[in-house]
Amino acid sequence: MAAMDIAILGPAKPAIQSTFGIDERAGSWILNAFVLFNLVGVPIMSKLADLFGRGRVFLSVIVTFAVGSLIVATSSSFGMLLVGRSVQGFSVSGIFPVAAAVVGDVYRPEYRGRALGILGAVFGVAFIIGPILAGILLPFGWRLIYFGYLPLIALIWIFALKYMPRSTPERTKSIDVRGILFLSGALLAFTYGVNQIDPGNLWASLLAPRAWISFLVTFILLPAFVKQEKIAEDPMLRLSMFQNRQIVLASMIAIGAGIVEAAFISFPTLASLAMGVSWETAAFMLVPLSVAIAVGSPLAGRLLDRSGSRAVVVASSLAMVVGMAGIATWPGSRPAFYFCTVSIGLGLAGIMGSALNYILMHETEVEERTASQGLITLFISVGQLFGAALVGSVVASMAGAVAGYSAAFFGVAAMMAGLTLLAFRLKGRVAEKETVMRTLNE
Repeated sequence: MAAMDIAILGPAKPAIQSTFGIDERAGSWILNAFVLFNLVGVPIMSKLADLFGRGRVFLSVIVTFAVGSLIVATSSSFGMLLVGRSVQGFSVSGIFPVAAAVVGDVYRPEYRGRALGILGAVFGVAFIIGPILAGILLPFGWRLIYFGYLPLIALIWIFALKYMPRSTPERTKSIDVRGILFLSGALLAFTYGVNQIDPGNLWASLLAPRAWISFLVTFILLPAFVKQEKIAEDPMLRLSMFQNRQIVLASMIAIGAGIVEAAFISFPTLASLAMGVSWETAAFMLVPLSVAIAVGSPLAGRLLDRSGSRAVVVASSLAMVVGMAGIATWPGSRPAFYFCTVSIGLGLAGIMGSALNYILMHETEVEERTASQGLITLFISVGQLFGAALVGSVVASMAGAVAGYSAAFFGVAAMMAGLTLLAFRLKGRVAEKETVMRTLNE
């Protein structure tokens, strides 16, 4: 359900922008509002899962997601729509980390790669359903998509009530409210600042008050956040975790994956502009990408158990570089579009489907399992925020032309190329197996 919301947004976004009469720069906040509140909600939901149990949190956020979907479906203004998207994003923050943490609770270490691969495959299935559902419902209006969530949410809630494992709360420390406020404020300011940059008039846009004040606020709040995390009783982010090279590299790669995910939401708009297809057709053109995620996720999970995370992450990162660079080079070619989106789908399947969760699951203590899985969600969200702001600002600076999308996607490909080189520094299979066995013994 949560993944399908992201998959549906790409095809639905042009119709939503048309309804409220907004441009690409403002339209990027349809994703940004979702991602920002998702990011803010991760530490809160992780803490609530520790206090009240993972099953209870999982059930409650499903209901909250329904409320957000109803607000979006009935929105009479763009501001109201952003409120609904914010509620949706906040609720989703309790879905992915809790689900991944339950995998760690239920499965032994030698089987977790496969289990996470299955979880990633469900993500891929949602990405298949999303574009198809959007293509069917868009002719009747984009609001029907969000109304359509409600019966699905009811079904999910019933199954979760029956099958979701109940965990016993272990910790009772307070939520790091100051840390949440500092980090969310810094990310909001940074995202808004990036959104104001005009690559065609770089220096003038950087010197504009909206941009430089936003970046100044970011640079004030980030040190305050770091200081707060050092003194907090139960910090939002345990800075000591970043002394582990595996965690640092996984976090950086998670940011890159989030940027790619934010970028491909614009693929249907690009297809409509460059190939002259309808929004409905553009929605169906994302189906091969979705199939690649669904098929690639369980395969990547099995490869994790056999070959380790470095092989999977390097191969997946390269696949995303090839896909983003290819679409940027041949935006008007259907064969290139399908080949490149499949390549991107396979890359996302390997990284977001299982590999990063696998790394964090074995590099942190058992009692920090929910928080560590939330860390991946946190950095993916950071990447999504930056990616949406980057693509939105570059495209808007070029009047929404195809060249703007190509320039933005070339930038994303270059970022992923740099992260691919860093991925070679991850642990090899032998060293990683020693870590897994140590976790098993514990």
